[in-house]
Amino acid sequence: MKKIMILSKMTNKVTNLTGRTGLKISKYSPEILVIGGVIGIVASTVLACRATLKLDEVLEEAQYDILRIKENTGINEDKYSQADANKDLFTTYVQTGVKIGRLYLPAVTLSVLSIGSILCSYKIMKTRNVALMIAYKGVEEAFSRYRARVIEDVGADKDREYKYGVKKITETEMAYTDADGKKHKAETKTIEVLDGLGVSQYAKYFNETSKNHMSTPEYNLVFLRAQQQYANDILQSRGHIFLSEIYDMLGIKRTQESIIVGWVKGVGDNFVDFGIYDVNVKGFGNDKVNDTISEERIDFVNGYKNCILLDFNVAGVVYDQI
Repeated sequence: MKKIMILSKMTNKVTNLTGRTGLKISKYSPEILVIGGVIGIVASTVLACRATLKLDEVLEEAQYDILRIKENTGINEDKYSQADANKDLFTTYVQTGVKIGRLYLPAVTLSVLSIGSILCSYKIMKTRNVALMIAYKGVEEAFSRYRARVIEDVGADKDREYKYGVKKITETEMAYTDADGKKHKAETKTIEVLDGLGVSQYAKYFNETSKNHMSTPEYNLVFLRAQQQYANDILQSRGHIFLSEIYDMLGIKRTQESIIVGWVKGVGDNFVDFGIYDVNVKGFGNDKVNDTISEERIDFVNGYKNCILLDFNVAGVVYDQI
């Protein structure tokens, strides 16, 4: 019984190890296939070079046989006729072709397998990207439906609070007497504050981390306005633009979601906005909101600061709408 239990545990461990190994191989199969394909192409090139070194020997042998056949043709028609010579020439050509094929067969086979490996890797990655896009689109649609139900149930103001983390706090102002001797009563008021930045997940800082950033605020403002106009030109002329392309324009590192989200002509706002002049930060720019982002944007536009938090009016997943 003890031996059976030990054997069972060992079997389970082997099964788990095999399963995990298989899962890891499946996970990294595109990388493995690409690396294998590249190595295979290099190896096939080496094999082809080696085969070429032996090609002269095969051709010389064939030329010798052809010359010998031609020399013997017509000497004795009874023993070696022109028909026999043609037959021998055909045989020589076929045998030479077979020998050349054998020389290059390993290189050609390995090359074909290597190209197939790379194409297989591409197919796997394409399938995964499509699945990722569908999943992301599903989450986006589910979130949109959820927000619609929230708005229908409790109103747009509550939806705004939930989305951007708005909190209502109560402040009490103590009674006091001003310099003119006028007495003021104690006063209690409720204000709204942001629990966090209050921006979308696509917002990025344009600062020193960008290769296109300069220390001069005016230059940065002109640059951003020009890139925003250029992005809108692309949207109107081509019909679509991805957020990843705009990140590239600004020298900002791409994110995974930026590859599939963006803008499509005729969908959403139908224009690209970096949020440079959006001092309201999604509708919260008033005296009741502790809005440091609005102040930063105002200072940037006025030339007092050389960095700014950009928030893009992304229309959503557009990869499937192109």
